[in-house]
Amino acid sequence: MFAIEIVAMLGRRFKDYRIGSDLTQKQVSEKSGVSIITIRNFENGKLRNISMGTFIELLRAIGFMQGLDDVLPEIPVSPYELEKIQQGKRKRVRHAK
Repeated sequence: MFAIEIVAMLGRRFKDYRIGSDLTQKQVSEKSGVSIITIRNFENGKLRNISMGTFIELLRAIGFMQGLDDVLPEIPVSPYELEKIQQGKRKRVRHAK
């Protein structure tokens, strides 16, 4: 999938979420500081690219910031790192004589 297709897909999904949030393009524009024309072009797949900052502002305007965790979730600790952590832990306690 090419970047242009991904941006178009995100725009269509954004429109669904915006409508589901019961917000107009004008309201999103006022909340985000992004022009109505940019929002319209994004939702209609006419925008060839969108900056990450603009996309985040749009998500914030519709109250969907938690969705970013779905896009890039926290990376789990690798087995190698987990082993290093486990090796650093104490295995027992010795009492002084």
